[in-house]
Amino acid sequence: MTDPSAPLFIGGEIYRGSTYGPKHPLAIPRVSTAIDLSRAMGWLPDAVYLDTHVATEAELVRFHTPDYIAALQRAEAAQRVDAETGARYNLGRLENPIFAEMYRRPATSVGSALQAARLLLARPAGIVYAPASGTHHARAGRASGFCYFNAPVLGILELLDHGVERVLYVDLDAHHGDGVEDAFAEDDRVLTISVHEDGRWPRTGKAEDRAGGMARNLPVPPGFNDSEMNFLMEAAILPLGRAFRPQVLVIQTGADALAEDPLSRLELSNRALWDAVAALLPLAPKTLVVGGGGYNPWSVGRCWAGVWATLNGIDPAVAPTPAAEAVLRGLSWTRAAGRNPPEHWFTTLADERRPGPVGDAVKRVAELVTA
Repeated sequence: MTDPSAPLFIGGEIYRGSTYGPKHPLAIPRVSTAIDLSRAMGWLPDAVYLDTHVATEAELVRFHTPDYIAALQRAEAAQRVDAETGARYNLGRLENPIFAEMYRRPATSVGSALQAARLLLARPAGIVYAPASGTHHARAGRASGFCYFNAPVLGILELLDHGVERVLYVDLDAHHGDGVEDAFAEDDRVLTISVHEDGRWPRTGKAEDRAGGMARNLPVPPGFNDSEMNFLMEAAILPLGRAFRPQVLVIQTGADALAEDPLSRLELSNRALWDAVAALLPLAPKTLVVGGGGYNPWSVGRCWAGVWATLNGIDPAVAPTPAAEAVLRGLSWTRAAGRNPPEHWFTTLADERRPGPVGDAVKRVAELVTA
């Protein structure tokens, strides 16, 4: 019999065949790989896996504007946008392309975030993992940064609407969690903390920027290593979280800060992210964990499966089962690094740790956000 307090995993089959297009960074399978690896490792029994729903217009309009929702629906149906619509809503560009499920897929990611929030509201404590729900850049009336709807914002709003008074949002993605920060900049019920590469798109989130007082930004330099992540956790993120005393914790686990990712210059191992998640969990009785960026199919799949193991108290630093290795060998990637991938991408789940010196820039960031 499954423990009623066991972590729950929310997924969906829409991600298995859906792609933003062959030349887009999100041409790769991510959520489906994390599900398949978790199952192949014996970490994901059917009893804790839940399919989700496509969020309704009534659910989406809690944050997004009706005209933007309608524009996305029309674009999916027609598989095109006119120039005026594209400019107004940032659609049909390389960043946010037209593709077959461009409304249903992000609306399903929102459905996962809402379902996760409702499950947490119904429990005295617990953890829900929704790896598809890390779309943290979208604005109320505009797509941004591969994100058409903002699933973390809508999940947090669901919590607030039902009486939660303190939500801590910690964003570990290589890119600043700008959409979530801006949505709650004036809401003292939500503290947002974002660790991200300094100077990288969207080029926001300076350490001095507190966005109305409810944001703490930790921009880090290229080459950011495991030791520096651990330092920031101990010197800044955990103290800020403890002082805020959240009732619910939301962790965004973008895998694009890993060394093998093509869209950042950070140098973390997946163990650094797993360690960060484990360190954050004691901050609140209820936790929602979402995915985020990640554009190397092997590194993001291994990382997110390991996040799920970590949430269950399982050490992911073990050899993959034959079935898990088959999942990894079945992946492909059209970028140069994918044409001759190293053998350890198939035969290990855990990266070698990437320690290093803690640089002055990282120390200054910790001082600024805790001052």
